[in-house]
Amino acid sequence: MMRRRDLLIAAGAAAVAWPLAAGAQQPRGRVARVAVLMGVSRNAQGEGWYRAFREKFEQLGWKDGGNVAIDLRWGAGDINRIRAQAAELVQSKPDVIMCFSVRVVRALRKETNEIPIVFVATADPVAQGIVASFARPGGNLTGFTLYEFSVAGKLVELAKEIVPDVTRVAVLFNPENTSAKGYLQVLESIAPKLGVELVPVQVRDVATIEAGIVRFARRPNGVLLLPPDVTTRVYREPAIALAARHKIVAIYSDRADVMAGGLIAYGPNLRGQFRGAASYVDRILKGERPADLPVQAPTEYELLVNMKTARVLGLTFPQSILARAEVIE
Repeated sequence: MMRRRDLLIAAGAAAVAWPLAAGAQQPRGRVARVAVLMGVSRNAQGEGWYRAFREKFEQLGWKDGGNVAIDLRWGAGDINRIRAQAAELVQSKPDVIMCFSVRVVRALRKETNEIPIVFVATADPVAQGIVASFARPGGNLTGFTLYEFSVAGKLVELAKEIVPDVTRVAVLFNPENTSAKGYLQVLESIAPKLGVELVPVQVRDVATIEAGIVRFARRPNGVLLLPPDVTTRVYREPAIALAARHKIVAIYSDRADVMAGGLIAYGPNLRGQFRGAASYVDRILKGERPADLPVQAPTEYELLVNMKTARVLGLTFPQSILARAEVIE
């Protein structure tokens, strides 16, 4: 009697535990298929973001080449390439697509309204018509936003804090970036209050980035602002080199910008957003609907300064910045 009861208890415990232990398994041993389309180039920054996704995904029980097959693509900021890859991935009919950048989101939306999509992209996806609401996105998309438009105003405030006599700020953006309209509205609102002129500079490639920076550098007391944009991320090194050549203070939005020699950056910790995306892909593969998973905004922001670049520019950071920044020597 005791042995039979013990066996029944063990069997019952196994039945309860099975869904948790085998949650990261497809029915009847089917391998899950996840597509990943990154709008940026395959560089150290992009690899770091994807690695954050992969590490979290593996912690949740998914092993590429085991119970899941991941198809990873890189768009390199090229809209035609992104559109072609979006079409190919949708035609391959994956179980879930994870993507980065608003251009990729829009390209995928044109191809499917059925395959679940988890994005790390854009600011205010509600205003841009990507989801119905943050709490209940509806449809087949959900994810993690990159930025709050209001943070663009922080870049102007930093410019004034670093260079008190600044009179002009140039904002570099690609007009194909649908988030740019929101950044510009915030900047247009705050710049006059701080006594600076806003100079919008449209960029699409290295040539237009160089032309824009050279033109802006002809007059003194200017600061460059680079809010999140796939184009300036893809061409980060030329932008940083041009700012250095023309002795212009430039304020970026990514950790990688400062690590590559940029002066200062303020923006969200995107590694956290990619880890969150992994958890959403996991939940969708286990049966939840993207329509029911709320869109989440960044909760962790970073301020980094490059002291070597500051010394080259003959610039001294105010203590108010150093006290709250991560200092890169």
